[in-house]
Amino acid sequence: MIVNCIWEHNNNDTLLYARDYPGAYTRGESVEIALSKMQFEIISYLKWCNRNAPKNLIPKIVQEKKSEINIADADTDVLFESEKDSFSIEEYLVLKKLVLKSSKDFLALYNSIPDKNQSCLPIRQTFYGDVPRTAYEMYEHTKNVNDYYFGEIGINADNIGTIIDCRTKGFRLLESSKGYLDNKIFCGSYNEQWSLRKVMRRFIWHDRIHAKAMYRMAVKTFGENSIINPFYFT
Repeated sequence: MIVNCIWEHNNNDTLLYARDYPGAYTRGESVEIALSKMQFEIISYLKWCNRNAPKNLIPKIVQEKKSEINIADADTDVLFESEKDSFSIEEYLVLKKLVLKSSKDFLALYNSIPDKNQSCLPIRQTFYGDVPRTAYEMYEHTKNVNDYYFGEIGINADNIGTIIDCRTKGFRLLESSKGYLDNKIFCGSYNEQWSLRKVMRRFIWHDRIHAKAMYRMAVKTFGENSIINPFYFT
C-alpha cells in the first residue's frame, strides 16, 4: 500500500507528513531517515484510530516544500495541495471527531502522569524559547495554540478551560460562520497560507509531537507502568 507523503525540508533536516493520515509525521536528519520511520508511524497512527494497518506500507513523496524555517525544531509552514479542497459535511465531521479524540487522548495522557512538574529532561532552547520539559509545560504549550490556529482562519477562539473545552468551543464558533466548508485559503501570520483542512491536520500533528515527547519523558522519569499510552507510541 502506498503512503503518499509531503516532504518539507531545510538543508538536511526533514519533516515528512502522511497526506491521507492527518497529523501522522516523521522527522529525520535526512529524507531517507524520515522515510524509514514512516511505516512504524502509520502502524501506530492506525492503531490509535482503531483501524488495522496493511502489512506492506510504501512511502511515496508526492509534494515537496523547501523551507527557510527551522525544520529541526518542528517549525513548519507547508500547505498541502490536498488542503485546498472544499469539504463535504460528512468528511468534515469525520476529521473533526479525530481532532477532538486527539485532544481527549492528550488530556488522558497528561492526567496519568504522577507529577506534572517533574522531569528528567535537560533545558534546551529553540527559536521560540525553552523547549517544554515537564508534563505541565507540554500540556500548556499544546493547549495554548488553540486561539492561534483558529485565528489563522478568522475564528476568534481562546485558550480557556481544558484542551478539550477550548478546542470544542473553537469548532462551535467555526460552525456558526458562513461558508466554513468552502475551505477558503487565508494568508495568516508571517504570510503563511492556511485553510480549515490545514488547521485540523495541524492540531493532530501538534498533539502528536508533544504527546510523544510527554510520553517518552514520563516513561524515563516515572517508569512505563506508571503512564497510559492512548496514542500507542512505541
